[in-house]
Amino acid sequence: MAAAEAVKTTVDQFTAASNVAFKDGVEKTLSALNEVNTTSKQNLEALVASVTAATKGAEALGAQAMSFSKKSFEDQIAAARALAAAKSVQEVLELQTAFAKSALETYMAQIGQVSETVSASVKDSMAPINARVTAVVERLQAAR
Repeated sequence: MAAAEAVKTTVDQFTAASNVAFKDGVEKTLSALNEVNTTSKQNLEALVASVTAATKGAEALGAQAMSFSKKSFEDQIAAARALAAAKSVQEVLELQTAFAKSALETYMAQIGQVSETVSASVKDSMAPINARVTAVVERLQAAR
């Protein structure tokens, strides 16, 4: 009988330890799944913020391009009228030179403006993603 009692006690202890280990495993798994879910949600939110910032940058570039095109067209019409009204070849050359210089300066200014807009857009659109990458790296380093 003592041997049966010892086996029963051992089986009860083994069962209790197994139940505790299983419960701990399930709780850890659920906790990890909740963490993954939270991280995924934050990643998706960062992606949406990034796309929103990129869209705003694209809209700004589109508006700048339209404005530049309109102004360039108006300047070309004005230059054509001035050339048509010129009274001498010398005046045509002077007008054409002035127009070319002005058009080049305007173009270079526009390129600078576009570069600034693109740079700001990239910076703004990458900020949320960079924040998420930093958070994940910090979490992985803390897990070591």
